[in-house]
Amino acid sequence: MLSKKIFAVSVIGGRRCFSRYAPVYATAGKDFDYLVIGGGSGGLASAKKAAQLGAKVGIVELKKLGGTCVNVGCMPKKVLFYGGLHASMIKDHKDYGFDVTFNGFDWGALKKSREAFIRTKHVMFEKSLKADNITSIFGHGKFTEDGAVEVNGKKYTAEHTLISTGAKPIILDVPGKELGITNEGFFRLETLPKKAVVVGAGYIAVELAGILRTFGTDVSMLIQPNDGVLVTFDSMIEDAVTQNLKDSGINIKNDTVVQSIAKGSDGKLNIKTSTGVIDGADCLIWAVGRAPNADIALDKVGIETTDFGNIIVDEYQNTSAHKIYAIGDVCGKALLTPVAIQTGRKLARRLFNDETKLKMEFKWIPTVIFSHPPVGSIGMSQKEAEQKYGADKIKVYKTTFVPVYYGLTQRKIQEHMKLVCLLPEQRIIGLHIVGLDADEMLQGYAAALKIGATKKDFEETIAIHPTSSEEVVTIK
Repeated sequence: MLSKKIFAVSVIGGRRCFSRYAPVYATAGKDFDYLVIGGGSGGLASAKKAAQLGAKVGIVELKKLGGTCVNVGCMPKKVLFYGGLHASMIKDHKDYGFDVTFNGFDWGALKKSREAFIRTKHVMFEKSLKADNITSIFGHGKFTEDGAVEVNGKKYTAEHTLISTGAKPIILDVPGKELGITNEGFFRLETLPKKAVVVGAGYIAVELAGILRTFGTDVSMLIQPNDGVLVTFDSMIEDAVTQNLKDSGINIKNDTVVQSIAKGSDGKLNIKTSTGVIDGADCLIWAVGRAPNADIALDKVGIETTDFGNIIVDEYQNTSAHKIYAIGDVCGKALLTPVAIQTGRKLARRLFNDETKLKMEFKWIPTVIFSHPPVGSIGMSQKEAEQKYGADKIKVYKTTFVPVYYGLTQRKIQEHMKLVCLLPEQRIIGLHIVGLDADEMLQGYAAALKIGATKKDFEETIAIHPTSSEEVVTIK
C-alpha cells in the first residue's frame, strides 16, 4: 500500500469513492488513483479537481503544459486578435480627433511579448500542480497490454486513467504539403508574411486570415468545392463574415483545391490550384480541420474508435475499456476548451466525490469566433430549428445596424443579430451576433438561454443604452 495519504470514504459498486473528509491511503498496488494522459486545458482541470478531492494524481504531457489552447491556440490567438484590433482602430484615431502618426509595426516585438505572456501561464501551471501534489511526467505516454501507461520506458499504473490528448491539424496529401504550416507554425513565424494563403474556411482559417489581414498581409483563402465560410453556423453568420472578409481585402477563392506546392529559388511558394496558380507566397497555412491525437496504443487496451479515429465514449465519458475515460477534442465532439474543462471537472467529481450521476450536458454551448469583427453564437441556427420543429413553429427576429463607435468614423462596419424563437411561447433557442464586442456580449445571453428565456423575458429586460447589446433585448 502506498504511503501517500489521500481522502476516501467508501466503495460503491466496486468503485472507490472519495471525499475530502476521511484520510486513508492511496489505491493499493497502484502508482496513482488517477493518471491523466494529456496536459491540455481539460486534462489539467480534471487532474486538479481530482487532487483537490483527495486523489493521488499524475499527469503525462508530451510537449508543454496547457496544450493547444495555451500554446498554439486560444491564448496566443487572442493576443494577436487584440493586436489586429489596435491595427484597425489606428485608422479611426483621426475621426476621434487624435493627430497620430503611424510609424510602423514590429511583428517580432509582438511575438516576444506574446511568448512572455504564455510563459507566465506555464509557471502558473507548474506552481498549481505542485501545490496540489500532482506528479508531472513529460514524454509520450502509451498504453501497455496490462493497462499501464508507459512513458520513456517506465510504466505507471492507476486505478482510473483519463485520455485528454486533444487533436492535431489535418494536412492535405498533395505534393509539397510539408512546405505549408499549421496553426503551430503560424505562431512560430518570425516575420509578418507579406503574402499568405490560407487553406480552409472554418473558424481557425477565418481567425488567422483576419489577423494577418489587419496587419497588412495580402491574404487569399482557398475554399473547398461545395463549401463556404463557417457553413456549420447560422446563414446570417456565414453571409456577414464572408462579406466582412471580402471588405477587408481578403481574396476568397471558392471551389478551389490545392494541387501542389513548390518553393522557388527566392524562397517563395508557388501554389498550383484547381483554378490557377498563386505565385510568390511567403506562407501557406493549412486550416482544413483537426484529427484526434490518438497515437497512444489504444488497441493494447481495446479502446474503440470511430472510422475517423475519435475515441468513442458514453454519456459519462467511459471508453470501451474498464476505468479508462476520454474527454475533449480526442472524442470529436464540441471541440472547445471550456467544454473540455467542464467535462474533465465533472468526471473527476463523479469518480472521486460520489456524484455518480454527474455528466456533461452538450447543449447550450456558447461559441465565439475571433474574426474581425468577432462572432458570438449559441443554440440552433434557423435552418436547424426549422428542420427539427418545422418552419411554422419558428419565428425569427433580425436586425442590422451601425454601432455607435462607427458613428464618427469613415469606416462603417455593421452589426448583425438574430434571435431564433420556438412558438408558441417564443422560447429563444438560438442567438447569433456578428459585430463589435459580440465576444463579450454572449456570456450573459448564454446563461439566459440555458434557463429557458423567452422573447418576452428579453423585452421586459431594461436595455443598457447606448450599447450594441441593447439591440438583443429590443429587437423587433
